[in-house]
Amino acid sequence: MKKVYFGIALVAIVIDQITKWMASTHLVMHEQNPVMPSFNLTLMHNYGAAFSFLSNAGGWQRWFFTIVAIVISIVLIVWITRLKSNEKWLGVSLGLVLGGAIGNLIDRIAYGYVVDFIQWYYDRFYWPAFNIADAAISVGAVMLLLSSFFTDEQSTAKAET
Repeated sequence: MKKVYFGIALVAIVIDQITKWMASTHLVMHEQNPVMPSFNLTLMHNYGAAFSFLSNAGGWQRWFFTIVAIVISIVLIVWITRLKSNEKWLGVSLGLVLGGAIGNLIDRIAYGYVVDFIQWYYDRFYWPAFNIADAAISVGAVMLLLSSFFTDEQSTAKAET
């Protein structure tokens, strides 16, 4: 079953890298390409972390975030290999986070920045641009959070009866 979780990570990485390549080859930097109301494709390069945190820090952040992503990826790989067979939801969530972390890590190592291109907005209020790796990390993190609320309590309740 653990192969499935690594497979999920691999699918997230492949989709992320293909869409980033497509965005980089077909979009013009910072040019908004409307797809539908409140949704644009807009090529941007993020030299920082989430929401461009530390993007203007002078360059050291590239290696800092690279090391952080490597450490997190190793922790996630070890965690996945130690999962019990009944921890499927947790495995899927960790696979998504791992795939997203590696997807952005590839960009950071190869280019020194992360390629972002998905842009949501309402009226004049724009959400920071993101990519498929960011979406995988976010979905995986929400799943991880939900599993901490529900799975542990249900497992404990079943074990006690």
